[in-house]
Amino acid sequence: MGKIFYLIGKSCAGKDSLYNILIKDRELDLKPVIRYTTRPVRDGETDGISYHFVDMDGYREYKKSGRIIEEQVYHTVHGDWYYFTADDGGIDPDKNNYLAIGVLESFAGTRDHFGSDRVLPLYIDLDDGERLQRALDRERLPENGRYAEMCRRFLSDAEDFNEDRIRQLGIKDSDRFENDDLEECAGRIRKWILKSIR
Repeated sequence: MGKIFYLIGKSCAGKDSLYNILIKDRELDLKPVIRYTTRPVRDGETDGISYHFVDMDGYREYKKSGRIIEEQVYHTVHGDWYYFTADDGGIDPDKNNYLAIGVLESFAGTRDHFGSDRVLPLYIDLDDGERLQRALDRERLPENGRYAEMCRRFLSDAEDFNEDRIRQLGIKDSDRFENDDLEECAGRIRKWILKSIR
């Protein structure tokens, strides 16, 4: 039986960097779970790799056809942005192991759909001060500069990722990984995944 390993964490905790390391690991042989979003493409993102980028009509089509596995909407300073996982034929845990990335609610929705024996959390921790500095550094790049949205996300994370909610979802200390050093953190996660699939 295949597993879906789900990277979870606050913004700028290093989930994307860890995902990129783990998805390239040939021994792990994890297939990507690519979520959908209605938000604009950011610099460096590629449709079908970072996300499937759709407009609101595309979102409504998936919703109407009942093919949305889980979803969230964020009321940003730029308008409402939807993120969702769609039943588009890309996930078959009977045949493969997968790596997904998201937030607590997307993890919970995916786990509810596929089962807790198949969807396993990988919670990424990082000091809030370090996360805020990373976010600020990213927004200082010439193509970014969305400081209001950066602040909204940081404050929203404090509420969305509270310890009570983490415990309610059954995420244990053994499912948590401190990202104080990217390569070491990736190595610890790699060992955890290998132990889970053997």
